[in-house]
Amino acid sequence: METIIVKDNIEGGKKAFELIKSGMAEGAKVLGLATGSTPVPMYKAMVESDLDFSDMVALNLDEYFGLAADNPQSYHYFMEEQLFSHKPFKETYIPNGLGEEKSECARYDQVIVDHPIDIQILGIGTNAHIGFNEPGTSFDTTTRKVALTESTIESNKRNFDTVEEVPRYAYSMGIQSILSAKKIILMAFGEEKAEAIKKTLEGPVTEEVPASVLQQHGNVILIVDEAAAKLIQQ
Repeated sequence: METIIVKDNIEGGKKAFELIKSGMAEGAKVLGLATGSTPVPMYKAMVESDLDFSDMVALNLDEYFGLAADNPQSYHYFMEEQLFSHKPFKETYIPNGLGEEKSECARYDQVIVDHPIDIQILGIGTNAHIGFNEPGTSFDTTTRKVALTESTIESNKRNFDTVEEVPRYAYSMGIQSILSAKKIILMAFGEEKAEAIKKTLEGPVTEEVPASVLQQHGNVILIVDEAAAKLIQQ
């Protein structure tokens, strides 16, 4: 796992964009994308660039269960605001938060099969979750409906008026689906992510630390700021 230490999330976002740009130059056609605050500087760099994404396909990691695509709190809405309304893609795919569980999970698994991911962007939770794959998630999971932990709900409440409004479930790509990507770029910024990064890089590979499975992937680049990197051996 290659580790790149940057001074802050702005520099980290620009670095992630440069990796995407070089990947596209080498033939990448499908991007796996993430939501939350971590990738926002990367999306800003993408929007401000002159790079053309109109021949690219984008697949998102997850979506809140029960939220329609036009709900301002949905990840559909987030992606439109941050990227897709500024930089059109050939095709974009995000789980349907209103879809019936069995059929929606099967549909999204087929989307991933039909569009193998060249570069997957990941953030990481303070409990080392990736996507909404919380501690204890089997490494062989594919798309499914997941119950969010209290720590994840607490982390996400900043985007809602009250904690009661935060959805308790989401559709998420599974860990097996994430690992199918040819290249993975994991970004983490801030001191609150330092323990998760240490366990991801240096701890045992265990389902209690979902991101630790990335040690078994052959092409992972970790972009962290100095605060998130403070506990790792350098």
